[in-house]
Amino acid sequence: MQNKIGIEMAKKTKDARVQVILECTEHKASGMPGMSRYVTTKNKKNTPGRMELKKYNPILKKVTVHKEIK
Repeated sequence: MQNKIGIEMAKKTKDARVQVILECTEHKASGMPGMSRYVTTKNKKNTPGRMELKKYNPILKKVTVHKEIK
């Protein structure tokens, strides 16, 4: 969208993507020191609930379930 001068104007749309933190549930329950967390983005319109993904935990050295926190 251009104005009379020819400068492109910014779009005024709401961003549906938000940054979320995923934390390992198995590691948290074990009581071991350290923490396995991943930062990713999700579309809050398509995924309104909390995300759950299987990710690699380098401390436990296996793939575990990571749940969204906050």
